[in-house]
Amino acid sequence: MNSLSRAEVGAAFTDSRAPATPYDPAFDPLVSRSPGHNMQYAPTYWVASAGDPPPDDGPITGDTDADVVIIGSGFTGLATALFLAREHGIRATVLEANQVAWGCTSRNGGQGQNASGRLYRSQWIDRWGLPTALKLDEEIRNGFETFRQLTEEIDCDPQPGGHLYIAHRPKKMDFLRNEAEVMRSRFGYDTRILTGEEVRRDWCGDQEAAGAMHEPVGICVHPLKLAFGYMKMARALGARVHPSSPVTGWETRNGVHHLRTPGGVVRARAVAVATGAYGLQGLTPLLKNRVFPVLSNSIVTRPLTDEELQATNFLTHQAITDTRTLRFYYRLLPDRRVQIGSRSAISGAAAHQEHHYRLLVDGLARKFPALKGIRIDHSWWGWVDVSHDMMPRVVQPDPAQSIYYALGYGGNGVSFSAHAGRRMAERVAGLRGPEIELPIYDSALPFPRQGEWAAPFRRLGQSMLYRWYWLRDEIL
Repeated sequence: MNSLSRAEVGAAFTDSRAPATPYDPAFDPLVSRSPGHNMQYAPTYWVASAGDPPPDDGPITGDTDADVVIIGSGFTGLATALFLAREHGIRATVLEANQVAWGCTSRNGGQGQNASGRLYRSQWIDRWGLPTALKLDEEIRNGFETFRQLTEEIDCDPQPGGHLYIAHRPKKMDFLRNEAEVMRSRFGYDTRILTGEEVRRDWCGDQEAAGAMHEPVGICVHPLKLAFGYMKMARALGARVHPSSPVTGWETRNGVHHLRTPGGVVRARAVAVATGAYGLQGLTPLLKNRVFPVLSNSIVTRPLTDEELQATNFLTHQAITDTRTLRFYYRLLPDRRVQIGSRSAISGAAAHQEHHYRLLVDGLARKFPALKGIRIDHSWWGWVDVSHDMMPRVVQPDPAQSIYYALGYGGNGVSFSAHAGRRMAERVAGLRGPEIELPIYDSALPFPRQGEWAAPFRRLGQSMLYRWYWLRDEIL
């Protein structure tokens, strides 16, 4: 497949009922004043290879009523709509500013891991104690099972097998050995420690690998095909999905939410927010400064030749990440391309700068020298929703308001977003199971540790942290 321009990729997915607005590569949820309106897709490999999108319900074209409105049509929003209809008989209305799954869902790496948030299981124990960590692990396992079942129902190119966590330097092996032991002895996982030689012989020829930990649970997917599958199933059960319908105003009067869109006002008794990192600061006071958006870059190569496959010794299609704080995530795709991603610029305005692209190209060549100079067919970036305590929340933050949200996955939302949608649907339907006491369900997303006053300075701190992370990852 040849590389497509942003205009060509976006046009292939544009709703013919309304002219698309050009894709804005500098979109930044902390400074942009609008979430967009029918904006074209980012030029991702997933958009170029997903096929035609399924039918939707078109933009909002007049004032209307809904039992439940979901803001955002990514994994979480569509899964919430699906489970509201399938398990509770509630037909939700999904409002999307741009194209369906326009944000992180069509821009991620497609790695479905047995995790959510940025913390390891050993850190769960340190933060909450072993009894709570065990209960949280059970919930995350249940979440992965929700995801696994959906990948069996949907044609999304699933690649099961697990997750290979590669030590990019020998000093990282002690960390992996400790984590593997915690996962085996405390949580019962069949984790394995591999030497660098075993990694290169049996898994892939990553020349940086000093060793690795293998986790046996994981499924890689084509994320946009999966999202389209969620949408088809939800709409078949009565949910409505309205792209090109950004929420430009929100008032609550007498317990009824009035959501203003360019085409009309949608009145709802409950609202579920599922915008990931793409929700603007002014959407609702309940979310101001609660999520920190972080950019991630990704590239996809042309298909590898037989000789390149042999030289790189890619013997697995499983998810692979390395132990950098600003980690690389990569894998061999079903059509023999390699996808690799990592963190990117601090702001949307700087995302296009060449050195962020070079970080991935050089990283790929360092890990797999045979791919140095290989043609890159797709390059893009997108925002990741990181919570200030590194764990997601699926909550009703104010019991007096019928507002819910599921946010803060920190880059580990491909799999858990399915279960988050299921749990948010339960909350909207008024159900409260025993899992409600877990940390990810019993409290709102926190403010920055320094307090809300520090929010305007977060990017200055982020820039300093990135420099420190690089020094610690590569030099110290």
